Amino acid sequence: MTTTQAVEGSAAPQSGGAGRTVFLLAHTGRPAAVRSAELVVQGLLRSGIGVRVLAEEATDLPLPDPVERVESEPCAAEGCELLVVLGGDGTLLRGADFARTSGVPMLGVNLGRVGFLAEAERDDLDKVVDRVVTRSYEVEERMTLDVLVRNNGAVVHTDWALNEASVEKAARERMLEVVTEVDGRPVSRFGGDGVVCATPTGSTAYAFSAGGPVVWPEVEALLMVPISAHALFAKPLVTSPTSVLAVEVQPKTPHGVLWCDGRRSVELPAGARVEVRRGAVPVRLARLHHASFTDRLVAKFALPVAGWRGAPH
Repeated sequence: MTTTQAVEGSAAPQSGGAGRTVFLLAHTGRPAAVRSAELVVQGLLRSGIGVRVLAEEATDLPLPDPVERVESEPCAAEGCELLVVLGGDGTLLRGADFARTSGVPMLGVNLGRVGFLAEAERDDLDKVVDRVVTRSYEVEERMTLDVLVRNNGAVVHTDWALNEASVEKAARERMLEVVTEVDGRPVSRFGGDGVVCATPTGSTAYAFSAGGPVVWPEVEALLMVPISAHALFAKPLVTSPTSVLAVEVQPKTPHGVLWCDGRRSVELPAGARVEVRRGAVPVRLARLHHASFTDRLVAKFALPVAGWRGAPH
């Protein structure tokens, strides 16, 4: 789901930043991210906007004294106007944890390879700072997933994801036997490497690599994509956003693993059941550009479009 709203004050640049704070998250293991963070901090402070960073990252960043240091807790971004993330897809997904908890919009600057969640590239840093200072951005909401694991009927784990929740085999040499379900009804049983349950945002991530369809962000839907399945019918499914997807690990199969956004994992014993539904809390993304998702798709994947002549006028 994509719900776009303009940010108040975007029509008229504002020079003052009194009372405004931006939370900055960077991949400090990348020299480019450290340098980019320094430039962003300098630009924001010059405009009177406060900057907050994680204390664990502060030691790796050249930061002046006015920068606020906070502990790495889910609520670390609360009270901030914006969360600016400098890094690749992994750093952006880490930022999504803070953005979802606090409700603060996340603005990603891609320093990695693809960066579908990012809104800007490294060369756009000056523009990013200017847009933040003048509040010249829009905010859209992206659907998330709520995930729970049952074992012997009892809920033993809960989690969430922005891109996907994947049930995967834990041992390379053994297939994982599962039964998939949609809205309380069984769909198919098969052995394979697992199943990806994804949002439209995640359709260009793991689900895409597993052979799933690309779904435009404004489409409200859930995806279920088998991974290397040995079955006659194990095709990607696109369901209603109100559907409940389930993957049951069969009793006489090796244990599996649940991964949420490739960042958090929990072991799934044989017989475990994973249920995935639309998340109650979305992630808010700040957007600088009005480019269509089609243009973004072509640019990010470097798709060949030479020869296109456009629709007749």
